[in-house]
Amino acid sequence: MSQHYHADQVSPQGGGGEHDRPLSVSARLGRLQFHYSGKFRLLQLADVQEGPKVSPDTIRLIGAACDAAKPDLVVFSGNQVAGYDTAYERTFRKRRWSTPLDGIYSAGLSMGGALGLGGASLKRSAKSQDGQAAADRREPDRRDAERVRQQNIKHTEDLVRRTVGLITGPLVERGIPFVVTYGNHDFQCGLDTDQMDAIYREVPGCLNPEATVAHPDRVHALIGSALPSQTAFVCAPGTFALPVADCDGHGVVMGLVLLDSGDYARAGGYGSPSAQALDFLAAAPDLLGNRSIVFQHMPIPQFYDLLKPVPATTAYAVQGYRSFDSRCYILDESRTCPGSYLGEGVSCPDEDSGEYDLLTRNRGYFALFAGHDHRNGFVGRSGDLTLGATPTCGFGSYGPVPSKRAARLFEFDIRHPHHPRTQLLEFGQLVGRPGSHKVYTFAMSHVPTSTGDAVNLLRRPGFLAGGLTALAGLIASWGSSRRRSGPRR
Repeated sequence: MSQHYHADQVSPQGGGGEHDRPLSVSARLGRLQFHYSGKFRLLQLADVQEGPKVSPDTIRLIGAACDAAKPDLVVFSGNQVAGYDTAYERTFRKRRWSTPLDGIYSAGLSMGGALGLGGASLKRSAKSQDGQAAADRREPDRRDAERVRQQNIKHTEDLVRRTVGLITGPLVERGIPFVVTYGNHDFQCGLDTDQMDAIYREVPGCLNPEATVAHPDRVHALIGSALPSQTAFVCAPGTFALPVADCDGHGVVMGLVLLDSGDYARAGGYGSPSAQALDFLAAAPDLLGNRSIVFQHMPIPQFYDLLKPVPATTAYAVQGYRSFDSRCYILDESRTCPGSYLGEGVSCPDEDSGEYDLLTRNRGYFALFAGHDHRNGFVGRSGDLTLGATPTCGFGSYGPVPSKRAARLFEFDIRHPHHPRTQLLEFGQLVGRPGSHKVYTFAMSHVPTSTGDAVNLLRRPGFLAGGLTALAGLIASWGSSRRRSGPRR
């Protein structure tokens, strides 16, 4: 029988602390599990979005957030890798459907004269009277091109491995397991999600299950992982489900579903989850045996349900994105938590994939949290589903002012596990002033001046603090809010 620890007993130094114990209570128990205190904690890191030279402030925020939150698990919700970084220029792919003349093949083809691979020379060779001889002459060139391509891919793998090692380093040092899904920039480095999954699984603590021979309806034991008693259901790299057990490790209290939400649509704008991923989403509640929370990179169109259309002259209004760009919006305060803020339009797919309907069908899910919009940090309700936007925690790309870059903490209580409390752990509060000389920022469009009562999850029970996002208070008063505003779809 596993020994149980209260969260408050964990050394803040994690693996290097007293008795060399992991900071994650679940890591000690061998599975994702509620503590005897009745709590389960999770930390979401959105849009790390770094190249091989990771900003020290990004690492400082990740480490400080882990020390403050003491999470059972960390969720990377996509765009960990800035695939557009110039370090990946040899293998860069702007879109997944890039032709062989673009992306990962461009380096070999750019050698043109040296390798004889220019498009015009290929056409002339094809028209040669001695076609077979021409083909024979091209064969060494093809082998050389393939060798160059493989060298470039290996170089990119090494660079990605460096980034992954740096951003997961604070977790490894503290003994905190983690999971990963993908966004619209990860693949642009030239690696597919299965290649990146393999790199993440090299890191101690990664719980991403092997998906090369996935059977979504079969339970997989993660015997060789940091949680040897943990199980999972896996659909594809970045799309899988993990049950969270009760205090005794027997019943399933809730599920954690990670979803690869897609990247770009061929018709323009952002894409949607694959049909396979949506089928898995529909099946997961029955597989897990309880309701789940979903983490993915891209928000869905229903995030606009939490916004209120206003005239363009309204203070702090932001313009919508693509399908919603004909109107300007502010947060609907009757639908969102105190402390929420809107810094840019919600960048969601133009087409509704039907994901929201799957999530709300038969009450199989209770929440969806996304990243992608670096300057947005809000939580609210659309129908029976909690929706949340988490800002960037990275310092290598655009975002809010440094003090507002954050990780999101969730605290689940076994008495009401489907109504978690959540707050942003901001750089300014945890770390202070950034050490980086250059940070890509845009001024915040609106920083709330009144947040009401918000529960500070970092304090012991019974203490309150303002300026922090808390979901519990909103849920408690939800009935009156819904009667005033009515449901919006």
